[in-house]
Amino acid sequence: MVDVSAKPPTARRAVAEALLELEQETISLIVDGGLAKGDLMTVAELAGVMAGKRTAELIPLAHPIPLTDLQVEIKPDRAAGGLVIRATAATTGPTGVEMEAMVAAAIAGLTCYDMVKSVDRSAVLRDVRLVEKSGGRSGEWHRPADSSPPQAQRRGPIRRSAGRQG
Repeated sequence: MVDVSAKPPTARRAVAEALLELEQETISLIVDGGLAKGDLMTVAELAGVMAGKRTAELIPLAHPIPLTDLQVEIKPDRAAGGLVIRATAATTGPTGVEMEAMVAAAIAGLTCYDMVKSVDRSAVLRDVRLVEKSGGRSGEWHRPADSSPPQAQRRGPIRRSAGRQG
């Protein structure tokens, strides 16, 4: 872990987003409350909050942070072709909450995927990314509005097992 004991506590906030691409029929099922597993948005929002609170247990070397706020909001967006997942985390402390926001968005998205996979095998969780952050030495940062996620570059296979390369 990075030693943050000399850093002064400041108000910090981070917002992350993800997109779960779905068929239009699946979006209608969600909006109409027709999924067999129940109320997707309520379940997934709660899962995201629970996960964000456990970030230090999930991400090696992440600091356990006393969160002052953690919200997850999921909105169907037909134009985007799925569900837009937005997580906002806040604290007053010596280190940021970017990872907490991103973990919350990612797990909320995976929960949505789990709830729709029986009716939409084409569902894809995409673009888990930091949208903005504030606080600390680096101040404010906002992702440019026109920035698209970079295209993945295909590389040769790397064989890994529990952190080992071979």
